[in-house]
Amino acid sequence: MWRALAFLALLALAAFGAVWIADRPGTVTIVWDGYQIGTSLALALVGVIVAAVVLGLLWAIVRGVIGLPEYLVRGSAERRRAKGLSALSRGMVAVGSGDPLAARRFAGDAERLLGTEPLTLLLKAQAAQISGDRDAAESAFQRMVDDPETRVLGLRGLFVEARRREDETAARAYAAEAARLAPSVTWANEALLEAQSADGDWVSALETIERRSSLGLIDKAGARRQRAVLLTAIAGEREAGEPELAAERALHAIKLAPDLVPAACIAGRLLARRGDLRKAARIVEAAWKANPHPDLAKVYLGLRPGDSVRDRLARAEVLAKLSVWDPEARLALGQAALDARDYKRAREAVKPLLAERPTVRACLMMAAIEEAEHGAASGQAREWLARAARAPRDRVWIADGIASETWAPVSPVSGRLDAFAWREPPNTLAAPAAVEPESEPAAPVLVPAGPSGPGPVPIEKSAPGPNPAVAAPTTGAPRTAGTDPVSAGMAAVALPASGSADRAVLRTG
Repeated sequence: MWRALAFLALLALAAFGAVWIADRPGTVTIVWDGYQIGTSLALALVGVIVAAVVLGLLWAIVRGVIGLPEYLVRGSAERRRAKGLSALSRGMVAVGSGDPLAARRFAGDAERLLGTEPLTLLLKAQAAQISGDRDAAESAFQRMVDDPETRVLGLRGLFVEARRREDETAARAYAAEAARLAPSVTWANEALLEAQSADGDWVSALETIERRSSLGLIDKAGARRQRAVLLTAIAGEREAGEPELAAERALHAIKLAPDLVPAACIAGRLLARRGDLRKAARIVEAAWKANPHPDLAKVYLGLRPGDSVRDRLARAEVLAKLSVWDPEARLALGQAALDARDYKRAREAVKPLLAERPTVRACLMMAAIEEAEHGAASGQAREWLARAARAPRDRVWIADGIASETWAPVSPVSGRLDAFAWREPPNTLAAPAAVEPESEPAAPVLVPAGPSGPGPVPIEKSAPGPNPAVAAPTTGAPRTAGTDPVSAGMAAVALPASGSADRAVLRTG
């Protein structure tokens, strides 16, 4: 619209000028080389305009002739670039679709047409990766590292290749360099955090989390949780030698994550050790309400070492009421009643857990009650032991297919922070229990329960033969560490020795 108005304005101005010149006639005389030419003013103006147009056309023709070679060269370069971009696009599609032959062909065309641009190097590296040519991929990424514009991208590629050949030292070096060059790069910060956590360098890991949180690379809730896990790891390491520092770290962790079971256990033990029983009980009760756990029950029942078994039973009833009779509370109450020799109360506490499919710990609890009341040769105790061999397994700490009875701050497989979760492992069908002909009963043998102490415990991913701490994962379901305890506070389970009547082989997965 504005262009139309401007055109009309110029047209009106030209008409006004023509009328103005027509109203004021005059003559123009040109004298040159003895000749005299005279004409009207209007005709002279028309002649000047025509001459200007002709000169302009001639100048355009001359410029076109002079610039023709440059035009031809530029057109060829543009066509070459267009072909290179097309090859680059097709190469990316080939990489995404998993076609190594097409990817390498288009990568070569793109490099030939476009030269060593960042995208051509990236395509060449990815084409080499899907083709299995690791040396070519690393060479392409190294060329990217040499270019300041693509240095971080090249470091990421070298980091991935180092991880694939299991060279953790080189991978950490690449991640550290990328984090130094670009502090906001997410993958480098995560890799650096994993490396620091795997080394047990909790202080450096805390600094990394603070930097990630300040840069907005992680949400505030996630940062608080990770800080709490690291503080708990520090408290677990310092609990024996530096109890005051450990208590400080554990209490700080509880403020950040009140439902973190290991932090509450450590804080409860340390506070009870220095006589602050009320605060210890309050911390454990708060964690118990959020996440009933056998370790919390063990700490809570043992806050005052001199308490009688009746006092411990009363504390177990408090836990049951706080958790609205959670299964963990029933098992804790049953164990406390068993210790107090109140067998009727122990059965009443565990009975609701036996309605449908009792778990291994519930069956072992009933076996322990029957054995304590009626003796080791009790038929009902043997029956519950046999049922335990086929019962579903109880919840354990699981991370990346590894099951453990003790919590750890990082996964032993991936090095991921806060990977362990308290949940039920996948249950598989166990082999039939081996039953031997009845023979003379032998004295019972006490089999210690699995470890239930606080703090991080090193976990081995795989090892030949059985491992008393943690077993390696198997296809279909993870294997739990050690033996499933009847409860967090149960010290031993009585099992018949070899040669006893109706011996049941207990299989826990």
